[in-house]
Amino acid sequence: MNGQTKEYIFIFFAFIGGFGMFLYGMHIMAEGLQKSAGNKMKSLLGALTNNRFLAVAVGALVTAIIQSSSACTVMIVGFVNAGLFNLSQAVGVIMGANIGTTITSWIVSSQEWLEFLKPSQFAPLAIGIGALFLFFAKSQRKKQIGEIIIGFGLLFIGLDYMKNAIEPFKDAQAFKDAFRLFGRNPVLGILTGAVVTAIIQSSSASVGILQAVAKVGFVPWSAGVYIILGQNIGTCVTAMLSSIGANKTAKRAAYIHLLFNVIGTVIFAILCVIYFKFINSNFGNNVAIDMLGISIFHTVFNISNTLILFPFANKLVALSNRIVKGSDDEVTGEEQVALRHLDDRILETPSFAVENAMKEVINMGNIAVENAKLATSAILEKDANKIGRVFEVEKNINNMEKLITEYLIKISNSVINESQNEIVTNLFHTVNDIERVGDHAENIAELAKYFIDNDLTFSESANKELVDLSNRALETIVLAIKARENDDVDLVRKVEQNEDMVDELEDELREKHIRRLAQNICDSTTGVVFLDLISNYERISDHALNIAYYVRDELL
Repeated sequence: MNGQTKEYIFIFFAFIGGFGMFLYGMHIMAEGLQKSAGNKMKSLLGALTNNRFLAVAVGALVTAIIQSSSACTVMIVGFVNAGLFNLSQAVGVIMGANIGTTITSWIVSSQEWLEFLKPSQFAPLAIGIGALFLFFAKSQRKKQIGEIIIGFGLLFIGLDYMKNAIEPFKDAQAFKDAFRLFGRNPVLGILTGAVVTAIIQSSSASVGILQAVAKVGFVPWSAGVYIILGQNIGTCVTAMLSSIGANKTAKRAAYIHLLFNVIGTVIFAILCVIYFKFINSNFGNNVAIDMLGISIFHTVFNISNTLILFPFANKLVALSNRIVKGSDDEVTGEEQVALRHLDDRILETPSFAVENAMKEVINMGNIAVENAKLATSAILEKDANKIGRVFEVEKNINNMEKLITEYLIKISNSVINESQNEIVTNLFHTVNDIERVGDHAENIAELAKYFIDNDLTFSESANKELVDLSNRALETIVLAIKARENDDVDLVRKVEQNEDMVDELEDELREKHIRRLAQNICDSTTGVVFLDLISNYERISDHALNIAYYVRDELL
């Protein structure tokens, strides 16, 4: 191996190492930003109404935070697959995601427009400061700031490594000829940008590579422009791959992303060809694009594309419907609905995944409450048909518990901050308490079956007492689920008050019934059923209190 070969190998190592640091820096910075944003992302989810202007703004903001339009679009495919978004909402977010992804190129180009304070020169200091925050700060907030600063520093050190690795080739005629070829052949330039972006599955990263190459000075404007246009097509690959196995509506969302970028690329490619071929050919062929120029064009293209196609959003939806024909199969059964809602694609943005899991836990809680009410109705009305329905719903509740628990485990292994980790831990416990409420509903139904099969009857006073206790216990669990849904500390206090009343009432009823048994007003078989029933209702209120206390612990 001669010296020149070794030099090329070391240059290759330096470029790959720099690229790795650049990617890892982006990743660390995005993780820190997501943790820092935390529960604020919840309000963004609530803002996604049919107001398409707002959807564009949310898409841009979320992408700026997570530093990836691909991840944002994959998440949108997941939301659509889960039935949480419709295509009208999704198209706005997708457009906004393309705008938000431009933030990375501006961070990279800050080396040029921040002449008085070049980030690359302060990158080692940034990593040192970030490490101090990360290892010595006590508050999680400061640790998250440390992660952001470290990511920022690594990004610029990696960029410098890439730029320095390419520097020896700045006078290489082969590279200059290659980029001129990309500039003269728009299809080849666009294809190159698309393929590179598709391989690394990040338009932000591929734009960063282009900026590092452009810094050396042999990328003409025409080549840079066509490559950037291609990068916007390449970034669609991630969402298209993620739509495999999704329902037809989710597939349509992925196609909307592809159509949006392809149509925009075709429009701009035609305009650029006209400009570079017929209006100012010297500009396209000879003037080298720089980092700042890439940032400007990347931003202008994505904003202009959104402005041009925004009025035709419904046409994009209609076109996606023509590409993906047919309707989705109807999802039946509560556990099937939960499985669809807990889409792994949403884990791309853990803050949204936490909120999505929360909704499914609340849904499970409402189902368990309705089942307890159905079991109560079965025994008070001596209705055998309702008993069978209670048993069926209980099977669904058990399946939902398994699905939600598995999803919560996935969330806990993703990028979440301390506050979100507490919420996820409490949701684990909440799911368990809700499942136990379902078990008590099943117990009540089994007692109802025994009651009916043996033709038992409560006395008028016992029946009234049972109605009073069941109403109070069921009201308690309803309040607990609402407290969880609304993060309402006032409802937590009402749950506490109700639970105390249920405990006192259960003790009182137990004593009264024992006296009735002693006076032979009720027979022993009926008495055992009655005592078991009031015990089950008291336990339901206990689980309600547990659920309420998890909410209280998060809020106080």
